[in-house]
Amino acid sequence: MSAGGAPVPPPPNPAVSFPAPRVTLPVGPDILRTYSGAFVCLEIVFGGLVWILVASSNVPLPLLQGWVMFVSVTAFICSLLFLGVFLSGVVTQINANWNFLDLAYHFTVFVFYFGAFLLEAAATSLHDLHCNRTMAVQPLLNENQYNINVAATIFAFVTTACYGCSLGLALRRWRP
Repeated sequence: MSAGGAPVPPPPNPAVSFPAPRVTLPVGPDILRTYSGAFVCLEIVFGGLVWILVASSNVPLPLLQGWVMFVSVTAFICSLLFLGVFLSGVVTQINANWNFLDLAYHFTVFVFYFGAFLLEAAATSLHDLHCNRTMAVQPLLNENQYNINVAATIFAFVTTACYGCSLGLALRRWRP
């Protein structure tokens, strides 16, 4: 009882105050048995290849390929975290609309990766551009760098396609 004689109401029940997390993907290792889990694994593998290939070309065009590196490294880390959250089961403990977060994440990364793919393709197409390097005119990319950038462009496209497929699956789960 309070000083005025009125009873003190009990504290609110947290289980009633917060909605349950909304997620339609399985939690734990079962996520790897779904198309979404498979696409996230492919995003990690192919995104890692893009990152490695661009870095191994010695980044001859830092203005263009710097963005490709940023997107590929950031998407690689975020996809690892995304998969780790589902594998560990943390999604059941965090009250959020995971279907919407999945859609928003894959939409954002798809847009950024599509731009990175276009920039990597543009950097690769400039291979025959001749520039003055210490009084000798040489191609911008040597043959080895060109071949590495072609592979990076192909894997950037494949990674973009994987993020696009994940976006389509996320859109299907998000819509009621």
